[in-house]
Amino acid sequence: MEASGTGRRRRLPAGRKADLAAYVEQTGQVTVADLAEHFDVSIDTIRRDLDQLDREGVLIRTHGGAVSAAEGQLKDRALDVRLQMQTEEKEKIARVAAGLIDDGAVVMINAGTTTLALARALRNHKDLTIATNNLRIPAEISPSAFRDLYVFGGAVRAITQATTGPVTFTMTPGGPEVDIRCDLAFIAVGAVDEAGYSTSNLGDAAMMSEMIQRAERTAILADTSKLGRRLFAQVAPLDRADYLVTDARPETGMAEALAQAEVDVLTP
Repeated sequence: MEASGTGRRRRLPAGRKADLAAYVEQTGQVTVADLAEHFDVSIDTIRRDLDQLDREGVLIRTHGGAVSAAEGQLKDRALDVRLQMQTEEKEKIARVAAGLIDDGAVVMINAGTTTLALARALRNHKDLTIATNNLRIPAEISPSAFRDLYVFGGAVRAITQATTGPVTFTMTPGGPEVDIRCDLAFIAVGAVDEAGYSTSNLGDAAMMSEMIQRAERTAILADTSKLGRRLFAQVAPLDRADYLVTDARPETGMAEALAQAEVDVLTP
């Protein structure tokens, strides 16, 4: 039976979801409105389908649409795309992470959209000293939250709007490096599995690893879509972090590995 006025065949839900997944994979990035028109169903129906396909790992739900998960784990997504992904989860993670920080603390924060959410969540903090490679944080964080804000130099990666390079400062050009330490490092990673924390870029992994080495305590920030995955470059083994801040309790296998590594899992 043909759908009246559309020339498209109406599908059973399972068939529509398979077609929807294939369409998102082919297109790369879509909106709810476009999908509703293309498949001749309601916006609410498309939203339910996208939510289910996101839970199944077939695609990645964004604000107002979805992006393909078939681009491959080694391919970085641009910051403007990642800013639309798991937005509610990132805000929840940011609020929990902010609760670890005392006024007057010295913290390091790496690049990422989850750490941008953390910067916004620090609006009620005072007298922080912050060192970061995240070029967006100076514009996102409340000026009343920090006493000193430092940005690490290095090569700029436009896709992440961050620098990559050594975690160092010098007092004078060409002078000796200043040994820097912090109370807490907040590291947003691309993946967490039983082997540890990983990301897709070697330079980023090296910087994140060095931030961890210079911190008294480390909090890894990762929403549940990143758990049970592994990317190209390992940042650190599981036991190098003190906390994993995520939006929901990990599944049994991952939870057991984190417990064995003595990592405290913090959720909203």
